Amino acid sequence: MTGGATGIGAASCRALAKAGFRVVIHHRSSHEASEALAKELPGSLAVTADLGTEEGVETLAKTVGEQPEPCQVLVNNAGFTVDAPLFTAKPSDLDSVWALNVRGTWLLTKRIARQMSRKKHGRIINISSVVGATGNAYQSVYGMTKAAIDNLTKTLAIELAPFGVLVNSVSPGFIDTAMTQKLPEAAKQAFLERIPLKRMGSPQEVADVVEFLATRGSYVSGTVIHVNGGMYAG
Repeated sequence: MTGGATGIGAASCRALAKAGFRVVIHHRSSHEASEALAKELPGSLAVTADLGTEEGVETLAKTVGEQPEPCQVLVNNAGFTVDAPLFTAKPSDLDSVWALNVRGTWLLTKRIARQMSRKKHGRIINISSVVGATGNAYQSVYGMTKAAIDNLTKTLAIELAPFGVLVNSVSPGFIDTAMTQKLPEAAKQAFLERIPLKRMGSPQEVADVVEFLATRGSYVSGTVIHVNGGMYAG
């Protein structure tokens, strides 16, 4: 689980551990939260790596490959955003967000999918975003990366099917995490007005879908599953 220390990542780690998986919890900077979660979940392991670099990807892939059992499920959750209007956004913003959200995901998936293909079994679950489908003001950079992730999902589902590897995206909408809690109240209300269920989702509600794809969902591949309370997602 990349980006597994907090929020949706942490909830998904707990769900997968409950389902019987031994979880490798990746983080880039949330060291204390990751270590605490690893102590909470028996048999799990916390790993520090910057997936925006090839060295970081290599560190995580090597750690996963050294575990006693082969990797059965990869959840690509790590990512971040730099929000800015188009006219003030910098090329460096695009470079840094793309490096982690897309390039790092692609590189790590390439490494882990090779391990899975040898066993003729695997599940790859990419965490994207409703913004990748709908767009959102001031998030041109972030939205592009999440749309790219959904396209990667559909492409790899076709390419990896002969190796017994299923690939899907889970696309959250407005979820109650530390990131959304920092939003101004007016911004929260604007989001809620677009959601038919009139509430934010919980990290657990996203984790439930991740767990389904990891443990059941044996005839589900190449799909983007929207977890957004009915918010239009294209």
